[in-house]
Amino acid sequence: MSRQITIAALIWGASVLLSRFVGLVREAVIGRVLGAGGEADVYWTAFILPDFMNYLLAGGALSIVFIPIFSAYLSRHDEAGGWRVFSTIANFIIIVMGTLTVLAWLLVPRIVPLIAPGFTLDQLAHLGTLTRIILPAQLFHVVGGLLSATLQARDRHALPALAPLGYAGGIVGMGLALGPRWGADAFAWGVLFGSVIGPFGLPLLGCIQEGRRRHGFGWRPQLDLRGPDFRRYLWLSLPVMLGFSIVVVDDWLLKRFCTLVGEGTVSMLQYAKTLMKVPMGVFGLATGAAAYPTLSRLVAQGRRVEAYDALMRACRVLLVLSFAAQAALSASGADMAEVIWGTTRFSQAQLDQIGLYTGLFCLALGSWSANTVLARGFYAQQVTWLPTAAGSAVVMIAWPLYALGGRHLGGAGLVLASSAAISGYVVLIALLLRRRLGGPGSPTLWPLVLRMLPAVAVAVAASLGLRTLLGLAPLLRGAITGSVAVTLTLALAHVFGVREISRVLLMVKDLAARRSRP
Repeated sequence: MSRQITIAALIWGASVLLSRFVGLVREAVIGRVLGAGGEADVYWTAFILPDFMNYLLAGGALSIVFIPIFSAYLSRHDEAGGWRVFSTIANFIIIVMGTLTVLAWLLVPRIVPLIAPGFTLDQLAHLGTLTRIILPAQLFHVVGGLLSATLQARDRHALPALAPLGYAGGIVGMGLALGPRWGADAFAWGVLFGSVIGPFGLPLLGCIQEGRRRHGFGWRPQLDLRGPDFRRYLWLSLPVMLGFSIVVVDDWLLKRFCTLVGEGTVSMLQYAKTLMKVPMGVFGLATGAAAYPTLSRLVAQGRRVEAYDALMRACRVLLVLSFAAQAALSASGADMAEVIWGTTRFSQAQLDQIGLYTGLFCLALGSWSANTVLARGFYAQQVTWLPTAAGSAVVMIAWPLYALGGRHLGGAGLVLASSAAISGYVVLIALLLRRRLGGPGSPTLWPLVLRMLPAVAVAVAASLGLRTLLGLAPLLRGAITGSVAVTLTLALAHVFGVREISRVLLMVKDLAARRSRP
């Protein structure tokens, strides 16, 4: 089991690291073409309605819900039955989402004023155009997620892991080719093109290849809505469709209230959150995606305590790495922004703001990363109602915080509200998961967090003080302050008794030793 998770984690980790790098390249291209003004604000806001459509069909959780269903057929050596269920679900999604996409496309002029109440009439018209271009892309994302699930159920992770690279590559390619002439429209068409070749095309290719090796590609034009597994899929997906977890709604709330703060705020927060998402993806998404199939098997075999202990071990190492990354980004965020986006389309004040927002987003980097793993502890038990209800409750409580934060503190207030909301949500689901999967005497993450927080605070303060003394180029200054922040964080955490520091160092040493062998 551990070897499977390790291999899968390496595949996903390398892919996520590469995709986050490509994502930074994408953001750099967008920023250098559109800057941080009104057109960039419109482009980023154009994703709210398409993302809502994706969420409405449980697109983000579709593979998580479908993997146990398809895996059960594989374990019974009934691959044909698995493809029958796949065909029903995929065809149902295409019909429903295709219909909703047409309706949303027609209603765009009425919806965009609700999404961006602070935009001018010209911005709203452009927002409608970009939204209509991006809307159909979600169909390819959702169906592609279902195709990826069939591959992950077989522990075939390479092509699903590469799908985001194709998506980002489409945006970058179109932006470089047509961005100087078409502006934001070029990037919107890149979203649609990238969705076809990446999230949909690569998993489809993998399924066809698997079909040639086995019994053929089993997607058929059939629709058995009375089947028990289709009903089971609906039951497990329904809470995700009806509930609105803070994990997803956070982006919508940030962009909506940003339009009321001032021009450029949407873009600067988007760029800052992108920087924070790099380590979040490498540590959190890779660990969660790699571990989930094995966790599902452990729970199915009744080894619940073993599954919970594995989750906690993964989360503890994950948190150590996340806190170290938080220190590095908090110390070097402004320098990284200047290196990535330059000073041609950005003022120094805007770059400093991006650095500030990055540090504030990173207050919850550990929570964003841990959420991706903890949520799978529920999904492995096929429990979707509980985390969704918890996330929806946090949204209701946090909504006024976003409004108050934006009104009184501008962009910084919105980021603080975001960090508080996701942190509260992660604390809540950690407590619920311990009760359902672990038990009263099970280990918790709080001792580790309480030891890491002062280590990060001291390291960031020292690194920012050092930054004021370094009259160097942004790249070199950021590298120095970030490295100092990471080193101080890990050293102080070790002094404070964080045992996982030794474990991380041993893992690095073991990996280096293996690579040095013939």
